[in-house]
Amino acid sequence: MIRKSRAGFEVWGGVLLLAAGVLIAAGVAKPKANSSDDAALDEKVVSYIRQRFGIPDTVKVTATPFQASNFPGFLTSTITTDDGKEPRNTNVFLTNDRHYLIVGFLYALHTDSEGEIVQHIREQFKLPEATSLTVGPFRNSDHPNFLATTVVADNGKQKQTQDFYVTKDNRVLVLGNVLNLGLDLRREALRAIVTTNQPTQGPPHALVTIVEYADLQCPMCGKLHEFLEKELLPKYGDKVRVIFKEFPLPMHDWSLTAAIANECVYEIKPGAFAPYRSLIFQNQSTTNVANVRDSLLGYADQVGVDRIRLAGCLDSKASLPRVEEGAREAKQLEIQSTPTCFINGRMLVGYPSGEAYDKAVDAALKGAK
Repeated sequence: MIRKSRAGFEVWGGVLLLAAGVLIAAGVAKPKANSSDDAALDEKVVSYIRQRFGIPDTVKVTATPFQASNFPGFLTSTITTDDGKEPRNTNVFLTNDRHYLIVGFLYALHTDSEGEIVQHIREQFKLPEATSLTVGPFRNSDHPNFLATTVVADNGKQKQTQDFYVTKDNRVLVLGNVLNLGLDLRREALRAIVTTNQPTQGPPHALVTIVEYADLQCPMCGKLHEFLEKELLPKYGDKVRVIFKEFPLPMHDWSLTAAIANECVYEIKPGAFAPYRSLIFQNQSTTNVANVRDSLLGYADQVGVDRIRLAGCLDSKASLPRVEEGAREAKQLEIQSTPTCFINGRMLVGYPSGEAYDKAVDAALKGAK
């Protein structure tokens, strides 16, 4: 997940942060005194957060009882994560019907909703006045009782887009993640993820399958790819396979083009997919919109892929359906940032450390046996 763009201003992705498997606090309004003693609800939220963000069992997670918030239609609670070194608190919100959990920031809207949305986004993400913000029309979203709007940020050199949510009564803006509390992520992952005819490394009948959703313009994805390729796969041998899924994020200006080329290479010469992907990651810092096509065609020569065939596939976007399928899966699984992996169905967000992945694979091997 990128915090800074190459153009130098902060992009949307940082509403929710994950560091070493621990949620980091985000400031919100103080709750009112109308408290609730629903222990079962608190346990459900804690279990969901642990599963959703891949928080290891060694980290203690607790929640205060949900209370009425200052925002109509929402309850609030404080989540505490404690790794034995430094407890961290973050406030979360829950819709009154107990269906949707909000991790991020809520803002009250009044008469000039579009102007207020621009103001709150600019302040929250510290965007300079030179960066113009345009709020698109409101539309129905995948979450009942929420409308979605696409906001475009333009600093004169680069445009970035991101979807945000408002309640259907147009009274509350959400700058954060809207998560379906009723979604069993592991069960949904095992049901939704397509594993056949996909780019992969490792034997098809390995005990552990890692499904990685990545953006080729994301530096953290590059670090994870290097770890998987050079450390994890050699360590576990035929016990692990990795399936690669494309999830280009809308705020990145050349990641979609790279994803199309990557999937073209898979269609032309499957064995060249992984080394081609590595070249894209290795050259992130020198890639831009102006040179991305020439760079992608140049990598073809290095991995033995016919440049003319790749150019035809890339220019016609013949592999775009494969990219779109990966993105659809990611959205179905409520993936909010890259890299995100599923290890035998268990979600692990980001790249907290190589040790975190080793522990997750060891646990999956134990469960498989």
